[in-house]
Amino acid sequence: MNAPSPPILDALRRGDLAGARELRFDGPLRELPSEIFGLADTLERLDLSGCGLSELPDDLGRLHRLRVLFCSGNRFERLPPALGDCASLSQVGFRATGLREVPAEALPPKLRWLTLTDNRIEHLPDALGERPDLQKLMLAGNRLRALPPTFAGADRLELLRLSANRFETLPPWLVRLPRLAWIAWAGNPFEGEPAPTRVPRVSWDALELGAQLGEGASGRIHRALWRAGAGEQQPVAVKLFKGRMTSDGLPEREMAACLAAGRHPNLTGALGQVEGHPEGTDGLIMPLIPDGWRVLAGPPSLESCSRDVYAGDLSLPLDAVRRIARAVARAAAHLHGCGLLHGDLYAHNTLWDGRIGEAVLSDFGAACRLPSGEDGAAWQRVETRSWGILLGELLERCGADPSELASLRALERACLGADPRDRPSMLDILHVLSSDRRVDA
Repeated sequence: MNAPSPPILDALRRGDLAGARELRFDGPLRELPSEIFGLADTLERLDLSGCGLSELPDDLGRLHRLRVLFCSGNRFERLPPALGDCASLSQVGFRATGLREVPAEALPPKLRWLTLTDNRIEHLPDALGERPDLQKLMLAGNRLRALPPTFAGADRLELLRLSANRFETLPPWLVRLPRLAWIAWAGNPFEGEPAPTRVPRVSWDALELGAQLGEGASGRIHRALWRAGAGEQQPVAVKLFKGRMTSDGLPEREMAACLAAGRHPNLTGALGQVEGHPEGTDGLIMPLIPDGWRVLAGPPSLESCSRDVYAGDLSLPLDAVRRIARAVARAAAHLHGCGLLHGDLYAHNTLWDGRIGEAVLSDFGAACRLPSGEDGAAWQRVETRSWGILLGELLERCGADPSELASLRALERACLGADPRDRPSMLDILHVLSSDRRVDA
């Protein structure tokens, strides 16, 4: 007996979806239904995640307006060559499909954002580094040992995830890419094992879990009471890790980085490590963010790719801009001093008070250990670019007279310079900010 068709497939066959720009299938498919080509003049986004597919039709290029394609959680060992015939396709997601092979002909000409997380890929084609619009590349959780040398010319690449691969070293030209701002490489052989840290071990029985405060790719955060002894109860946040690969990398590396960072007033660091969870779940005890604090922006959208999405009505006083920028710079400088790169320095990972600009940097999912010496200093200046982008976004939402913003705009330009060697360090940035008499000490 045949399984019933997914409701959306029935609607497609009846013609109910004529003119649709977006389509998401919600059930198993044996093949991509031919009726979908009836939407060739309108369809821009197609989500086939988890549908059990193992191939796509050779004439997929007929979907000439298709810009976004998600096929994660299917059974593809080879990236379908037909993708290369899709003239408008710019975002492609094949996460956890069992991919082993990425043929050059499978790369669409307008490729901008490619997600191949959690697969079995050992090699990438030279053509990937030659895609002129490539801006965001997610490769965590594969078997890569090298990047194609053509990536040395990937001048638009801004975000790169290489965590949990097999790199013995990184190519020296990678740190010199002019627009690279966010990178993660934790869990590769060249990084080594995390250094042991001294933090309190907190018994699960000493915690009283409360309401869930949030959830991300790596875990859930709850409000909790920590019974620290002698009747003392301390309100805290508890992050319980899900224990699976994220787009940034391995949850255990995130936890190790958070512990290694220690405590800092502008970081959501760790107070202790949970032990004795009944299901063996890893967890961290963290300071509780004050009520009313919120994220500064939402994460990047399909359209913005590597840029955060801010509330349309957000308007920041100049003093708040300075305080937020300084808080994030202080957090990053502390991490660099601890030998860590945050890797995801963004407004969506910045929590602020919503008023005067008090802020903390959160989320260590992309954090990685810096190499020593000049190599480490060079990578710090890659993170300088991400801070400069954040500063520019804050200034865009500030209504102050342009003359009052001149010094901060000059700092922004210095942080965004094409040659990372010419950018200031985080300590340099803090020196510039503190030299402005209008910035509070």
